[in-house]
Amino acid sequence: MNRRREAHGLCERLTHHVLSCVSSLPTVDSGYQLKLDAAESSQTPLPSDDQSMTTKKKAHGLGIWSNIKFTIRTRSKERAARRQQKYQSNPDLSQKQNHTSNNTIPIDRLHVAQTNGTAEEPVEEPKPFVTFLLKVNLKDGKNLVIRDASGSSDPYIKFKYKGKTYYKSNTVFKNLNPVWDEEFALLIDDPTYPMELEVFDFDRFMVDDFMGGAVVDLSLLKLFESTEFKLELKDDSGNCTEEDMGHVNLTVTIVPQTETEKEEFMTKAVRGVIAETQKRPTKVVQVWQSVVNVVLVEAKNLMPSANGQPPDPYVKFKLGSEKYKSKVASKTLEPKWLEQFDLHIFDENNQNLEISVCDKHTNTVIGKKSLDLSKIEREETQETWISLENNAGSVLLLLSISGTATSDTVVDLQEFTGNDIRTALAQRYDWLHSLGNIKDVGHLTVKVFRAQNLAAADIGGKSDPFAVLELVNARLQTHTEYKTLNPEWNKLFTFSVKDIHSVLEVTVYDEDPNKKVEFLGKVAIPLLKIRNCEKRWYALKDRKLEHRAKGQILLELDVIWNPFKAAIRTFNPREKKFIAQDPKFKRAVFMNNFNRLKTFAMGILEVADFVESCWNWDSYMRSSLAFIIFLIVVYNFELYQLPLLLLIFFLRSYVYKRVAEEMEFRIRGKSLAPSMDHSGSLESDDDNDYLAEEQSTRSALFRTKSAPATPVVRNSPSSTSINLMNDRGTTLKEKIAAVQDTLGLVQNWLDFIASLFERVRNTLNFTTSYLSALAIIVLCVATVLLYFVPIRWIIMAWGINKFTKKLRNPHFIPNNELLDFLSRVPCDQEMRWYSEFRPDPASNNDISDREGSARKR
Repeated sequence: MNRRREAHGLCERLTHHVLSCVSSLPTVDSGYQLKLDAAESSQTPLPSDDQSMTTKKKAHGLGIWSNIKFTIRTRSKERAARRQQKYQSNPDLSQKQNHTSNNTIPIDRLHVAQTNGTAEEPVEEPKPFVTFLLKVNLKDGKNLVIRDASGSSDPYIKFKYKGKTYYKSNTVFKNLNPVWDEEFALLIDDPTYPMELEVFDFDRFMVDDFMGGAVVDLSLLKLFESTEFKLELKDDSGNCTEEDMGHVNLTVTIVPQTETEKEEFMTKAVRGVIAETQKRPTKVVQVWQSVVNVVLVEAKNLMPSANGQPPDPYVKFKLGSEKYKSKVASKTLEPKWLEQFDLHIFDENNQNLEISVCDKHTNTVIGKKSLDLSKIEREETQETWISLENNAGSVLLLLSISGTATSDTVVDLQEFTGNDIRTALAQRYDWLHSLGNIKDVGHLTVKVFRAQNLAAADIGGKSDPFAVLELVNARLQTHTEYKTLNPEWNKLFTFSVKDIHSVLEVTVYDEDPNKKVEFLGKVAIPLLKIRNCEKRWYALKDRKLEHRAKGQILLELDVIWNPFKAAIRTFNPREKKFIAQDPKFKRAVFMNNFNRLKTFAMGILEVADFVESCWNWDSYMRSSLAFIIFLIVVYNFELYQLPLLLLIFFLRSYVYKRVAEEMEFRIRGKSLAPSMDHSGSLESDDDNDYLAEEQSTRSALFRTKSAPATPVVRNSPSSTSINLMNDRGTTLKEKIAAVQDTLGLVQNWLDFIASLFERVRNTLNFTTSYLSALAIIVLCVATVLLYFVPIRWIIMAWGINKFTKKLRNPHFIPNNELLDFLSRVPCDQEMRWYSEFRPDPASNNDISDREGSARKR
């Protein structure tokens, strides 16, 4: 009994001793129990707090942390003491456990208390701690400094301990508020030595730029407890001009390690570090929420500089941390820039676009304006004049906010195509509303589903594709799908149609970390060729729309328009696209345009030779017949017969076209009938469509490399070039540039004249049925008017209209209705651009994609 009481008292003292050890060691700087040697540990009493602090400081000062062993009493020893008390209070359980323990635990590791032939619970000697494990959880960074010219940075972090870099985080591209969510661990021998971290901006071709650094004081940490840090970044070198370099958020934990735990760690570690990246979703989510596309067109009525001279204006834009600076216009109060760029919305609470017009010469701000983008309609392009503060002038911008990944997702096609929205749009553009708002011609709905088999633009064999939709100056885009060649966007876009002869351009790009894009493919779709509510695959083409590119895109288009408004709009100038490349002189293009025009000239010369032969009586029969026809026609000629003659040409071309199509259909039917099986018959209609389009393209007689609607006329380039050539002080480079400008002007005029002839021919050939029908209607009306109304009244009406246009509309732009009409007719090159390649047959076999909605026209 006495022995039992002694054992019980011994256990109570041991438990009190363990608890006092743990409670007296809350931090690294608190009193550690250091075991320099096993013999010294058995004879040395526990030190007080003051003695422990003194011992610790001396040990740190002498650098002997690597030669000592830590014997911190951990929670495991506390649990052992509690288990000892449990067995003392239950002798039967103690005896049973003693029997089991004696068979499993070596006797030299146990302290056994004998009492009346029975053994108490063995107490295992706690293993000494030999080192520390440092765990770091890197979360994110906020408001980091800008190091790239694009107004952003590509940050990553290096972690150093005792001058050695142990860990480098991943690089987050184009982000000043990066999110890493990375975790790593390493062994340290001195928990009072600080850990350093340095933030850098990744540069692909240059030296990485320093973005700030910070120090983590490990001596302030509590053992086994995670401590959160908000580290303000600084640059002690004095080379940085920014006062606030942002901060980094992370969590740090220090855990003591035994010899066994140390060995296990070293077996798993790579270069002394175990890195565990947090689980990420399968698809990388874009960090920005929306894309703001800005087209800077021009400015008007800017204030002159202080000395009264015209300024050298340029515009600066800032949205959050992103910035953009335009080019400098020289000495003008009404500059024109014609630049396009993208900014990103990262935070919905910060959508203020700051616009500043500055003078490069005086380095002063002419005017500024803050625009709240939250008030601008999403997924829509708006053309607006921005008035600067203090009446400093105004700036013309085209703004569109798109690229959101959550709004307007296509869910159910039947629901959209058959709902009240489309019915209301059809009523809005029916014949009864033909006289209201002439500029509102129609409404276009585009559903972008997905693309497949795109080209790989990245090193890993993948791409980060997104699609851009352009209708003249309206520009919208999808969000970016990362690391895939088969992206799925499922986006719905709407456009306001101002001209039914416009062309929808869908371009697929690859997003790069350096804020640039790589071209993947493009397709151009005239609105008049759209098959309403039909889900179709479109094969992608190259930049020039000449050859096929890799990949295809699945679209569904629906255009609702008013034919009367479209007819009125046809005889007015086309909308000018602000962002367009000026055609430059190229020898191949010049010769091509010359050959196109030469072909038409040869045809005219043949007609002239025929008339000359009739006049020269080379053939008496032919000249006699021509003379009789001339007399009859002139004697019976009336002015109304002139448009009637053109109608005869239309009738002739229409009959030829119908006969040719009928013969082509019969020949193709005979050639396809023997080889057509059951599966092939399902695709015959679509194949015929593509074949007809391809053959119609091949039937075009003339091909060009560049076909603008009108020539680009510069300010007296010919006279300028002549003066430059005659100037003795002119350099050779300037002479060559002047010659190229002159040749470029000639090239554009050749192209304009050749395209004009092609457009007239294509109008007669019914290349665009709507335009040919419209021409026939106009000729019929002209015939009736000339038959019933005297010509003098018609000329008077035409003159009154021309004289009063400027009075009725001060902003009227003079135009030629005939040239405006012909500009809508595609030339041969444009026909080639708009032709379609047959998509990959694998996509056509997808039954779900082949099932389009009922076609509504």
